[in-house]
Amino acid sequence: MRIALCTLEAYASARAVRDFVRRDPSRIALIILSDPFRPAMGGRVGQVRRHLARSGPAILPYLAVNFLLPGLLCRRDRLSDLAREHNIPWHVSRDVNGAATRAAIRAAAPDLILSFHFDQIFRPETLQLARLGGINVHPSVLPRHRGPIPAWYGLAEGVTGVSIHRLAERIDAGGVLVQAEVPLPAAARRSASAAAAALHDAALPLLEQALAMLPADPPPGPLLPYCPFPDAATLRRCRRQGLRLVHWCDLPASLSAPAGGW
Repeated sequence: MRIALCTLEAYASARAVRDFVRRDPSRIALIILSDPFRPAMGGRVGQVRRHLARSGPAILPYLAVNFLLPGLLCRRDRLSDLAREHNIPWHVSRDVNGAATRAAIRAAAPDLILSFHFDQIFRPETLQLARLGGINVHPSVLPRHRGPIPAWYGLAEGVTGVSIHRLAERIDAGGVLVQAEVPLPAAARRSASAAAAALHDAALPLLEQALAMLPADPPPGPLLPYCPFPDAATLRRCRRQGLRLVHWCDLPASLSAPAGGW
C-alpha cells in the first residue's frame, strides 16, 4: 500500500508521525506538509488575533509550546529532512484541494490518503485521487469531541481515546474503522498538550489495524456537536478546576520535539 501522508509540524504529533514513517518508509509515497500560515487562514498575525479574540491571552502559552518554540529553537529533524533521508517526495500545501497539491498527489499515485494531525479539509474530488480514498487519525472517541482540540474536551469529560475514521467533507464525521478509549497516566493528564501527544502515540497500533481493514468503508455514525477552541470564559472556569491547555512541564518536551511550524 502506498500512502500519501498529510500532516502538520507540531509538538502533539511530532514523535508519532516520525515513528509511523520510520516503521516502513517504503510505503510512504508522499508527505504533504500543511502551511499553517497560508493566506486563507490569515497568516501568522491573523491567526494569533483570531485566537486572542476568541480565547483570550490564555491561549498564547498553548500556541507557543505546541508550535512556536520548537520551530524557533529546535531547527532539526524536520519532516522534510526525514523525507530526504528516505527519498520520499514531499510537498508544502497551502490548499490541499488546489492544483499544486492535486498534481503532487497524482504524481505520487498513492493508494490511500492519510490525514495525521492535518488542518485542512479534503474535498471528495481530492480523495478520489487515491484508490482507497482517505482516513484520519483523531485523538478522541468519536463521535465525541469533533474539532481541533479534542484532548482538552476529553480531559474535561474524563473520556480520552483515539479513533481512525474515514475522511468526509464534514469535520471528523466519516465512518469509524477502529477506536479505543485510552486511559492516560498522570503525567499525560497534566494538560491538553501532554494528553494530545500521548494519544497520538497511542494511535499507532490502531492505525495499523485500520490499514489492514481497508478497503472497508463503514457508514457514518451519529454526529454530535462540533467542539471548537474554547472561549476565554470557559478556559478560566476550567483552569479553576485544574484543567490546563499547557503546563510548564510541557516546555522541556516541546523543546526536545522536532521543529514545529509556528
